[in-house]
Order: sequence, then structure tokens, then C-alpha cells
Amino acid sequence: MQIADSYSEVMGQDTLIEILENVQDAVLIIDAKGTIIYINKAYTEQFGILPEKLLGKDLNKIEPDAFAMQAVRTGKPIFNKVSYVKSLNIDTIGITFPLFDVNHEIVGGCTLFENVTKLLRVAQELEKTQEMTAYLQEQLNQKQLPSSFDSYICNNAGMKEVIQLALKVAKTDSTVLIRGESGVGKEVLAKCIHAESKRLDSPMIKVNCASIPETLLESELFGYEEGAFTGAKKGGKIGKFELAHKGTIFLDEIGDMSFNMQAKLLRVLQEREMERVGGTKTIELDIRVIAATNRDLEQMIEAGTFRSDLYYRLNVVPLLIPPLRERHEDIMPLTRLFLDNLSDEEIGIRPNVKKILRSYEWPGNIRELQNVIEHAYIVRNGRNIEVSDLPKYLRPAYIGAGSYYNETTNLKAAVELLERDMIQETLERCQGNKSRAIKELGISRKAFYEKIAKYNLYEKETK
Repeated sequence: MQIADSYSEVMGQDTLIEILENVQDAVLIIDAKGTIIYINKAYTEQFGILPEKLLGKDLNKIEPDAFAMQAVRTGKPIFNKVSYVKSLNIDTIGITFPLFDVNHEIVGGCTLFENVTKLLRVAQELEKTQEMTAYLQEQLNQKQLPSSFDSYICNNAGMKEVIQLALKVAKTDSTVLIRGESGVGKEVLAKCIHAESKRLDSPMIKVNCASIPETLLESELFGYEEGAFTGAKKGGKIGKFELAHKGTIFLDEIGDMSFNMQAKLLRVLQEREMERVGGTKTIELDIRVIAATNRDLEQMIEAGTFRSDLYYRLNVVPLLIPPLRERHEDIMPLTRLFLDNLSDEEIGIRPNVKKILRSYEWPGNIRELQNVIEHAYIVRNGRNIEVSDLPKYLRPAYIGAGSYYNETTNLKAAVELLERDMIQETLERCQGNKSRAIKELGISRKAFYEKIAKYNLYEKETK
């Protein structure tokens, strides 16, 4: 057995040496300065480190936060606390106590510990499963649009270009930055990209950077260890980045993240590794990053409120979703989708309601349209959505018999407006099948095409 020369000064009894050599736990003893003066046989066997490699070395330089060092500094024992040993890349649990001489002076410290890395990993996987279950349940409780490109509503030419690029980038692991006004469907597009990626079988974890206070965002993203701060949960907590391992993390409203947090996020994105708040263990990450914002990041960079290096790290493949006011041809298909999601029955929409929906500018974009349709569906009395079912701010100033369209009192103009909307409605109901629409309308093919040209109506492709 190889031990330091000064060992006898600390221990003083050969019997105790024999006991330590035969215990199953690893044992490490240091003197008052932190010099390693003893490791037992179990330490050597478990970690493959010969005594001559450690004896005489300064533990302060190897593991400055080791419990043995803490016991020497404080004179207090430490019982059954989990510790990560960075030099060995293991998690341990055991007891540590200071060593005193006959004059009650601290002359060293002793730690008896065992490797619990595997057990801790199992516990963490269980915790991760529980956290994931809670997260997925929360997502299921929210109303969501389809998260597949196959069911994505897109008739607008500009939006089709965005979708084509999104389809291409989905197959890669490239970072994506989705931009657009609030309510345009950035999260829906992110889910479609994830659903088409090679990470489909792993989760997409969402973090809304605007809804979480800055003081909590770091622990929400990276998790924390037990005792990291006042109120920290016993056993610590897994962060969103860990939950997203092997999957996708969606950083929504990234433009609302503080400058300080941006620096911490940048490091994680560059290194693809992190540490929990209050922890020292490095956690490797295998993630795909999708970010989204409605902010003008370029202007924020000029103002010094957004990091340019983070911007270039995120802006690998930018996708700009046009607002709903520029996608009028998508309004009625989206409306029909929302109604179908709300009811198994066929709910009709009056032509004057369609006219209002098409002519409105939709500052709240698709989210506002969805809320309007849900409102109308709830308050309706029959099987059709009437103007009176719409929120008050959308209704015409006067609704009554003979005022089908209140924007004109000219009979010819009112008839033309009604004719145009009836043709549009019939085309949509027939899914663009012109022959069926002509038959339902009861007009000649020639008259039908003349009116299509006259009113410059959108024609859905024949299926």
C-alpha cells in the first residue's frame, strides 16, 4: 500500500488504515493545506488511478469545490450530498468530515464516497420523462392549427414561396429564424418544419422568451441544481434545453430576450453544451434551433439592444411570413378550417359575412381571425354564421332588411356586389370545380366566365 509520509501524523493508528483499505467506498484524505495524502484500494479499483498519480497533489487545483476542501475550510461535516467530480466525470454521494488533532485544530479532511452516476442518470431520465409528460399535456390542452405542411393553408403566392423554402430547410439541421407580425402563425410553421425533420420522433420544446421574467428565464432554459437560489426545488430542475435534447427547441419572441441572456444563449448555441444554474457539470446538447420574432432585429442591433453575433448565429435561414392582409385568398379557407375544427356539422357562412371577413385588414392576423370565428360559432343561433354573430367591431353600422350591403344605396351596385359574392361562395363550396358551380348557379358557361372576368374573382384550382 502506498500512502503519503505524513499520513501517520493525521491518522495515527494502523488499524484504521486496514479498515479503510477494506471498505467498498472510495476514500480520499487531505491535509490542512489540501494536499492529497491517502487514497484507498477501492478508489484505485473504481477509477483506475494509481496512488502515485494523486498522492502529494493539491486538491485545490484538481477539485477546488470538493467536499473535502469545504470540510477543511468550515470544520463541519457534510452528509449524503450528491457532488459532481469534474476531474473524474462522475456523480458521487457519501460523507465528508474534517480531521482534528488532540488540540482540536483542523489537520485535514476525509471523504468516503461511491459512484452514483448510473443511478443519478436513471433518476434524471425519470424526471425528464415526468417533465416531458407535463409539457406535452400542456401543449395538448392548447388549441393548435395543423402542424403538417400537407394541411397548411396556403393559396397566396408569397406564402407558397415561404413554404417551399421551409420544406427544403426542414430536412436539414440548419438554424431557422421565422419572422412576421404577431399572430401570423410563426409557431405553426415551426411545428411543420419539425414534423418534416429527421428529429420528428423527438419533441419540439417551445420557450416564449417574452412571457418569462428575465430573472427566471435562465433557469427555465438551462435548469438549475438544488440550492442554486432561494426557492429552488429540491433535487433541482431540468431546463428546456435538456428536454429538447435530440429534438428541436423553439425560441419564440427571441427579440424580447435581455442583452445579458443573449450572451448566455449565444455560448450555448456555439458550444452546443451548457451547465445548469448553480451547477458545474457540463451537459452536451444535440438540438435543432428554430427562433421567431416580430421585432425589427436589424434596428435593434443599431440601437445596441440585440447582439449582432447572436443575430448571425440565428439568421442562417430566414423565413418571413406575410401578414393576413396580404393573403386575402387564404382568409376563407382558414375560416373554413377553424369552423371544421369547432364542429363536426357543416356550418354555413352568409355571403355578407364573407364580404366583411375579406375586406377587413386583420391587424391581429390569423390569431384574430381564429378568435372571431370562434366567437361567431359560439353566439350563432342557427347553422349559419350571420353578420350579427360577428364581434361588434366588425359589424356594419346598420343591419336590416334591404341593407344587405350598407356601403351603397345604388340598386345596380348592390346587385353586383351580391352577384359577385354568390359566385365566389359557390366556387369555394364546389372546391373550384367550375362545371359544378355553373350548374348550381343556373347560368350559362359564357355568362359565368364573363362575370369571373368582370369581378376579377379568385379561382381555386380544379381538383
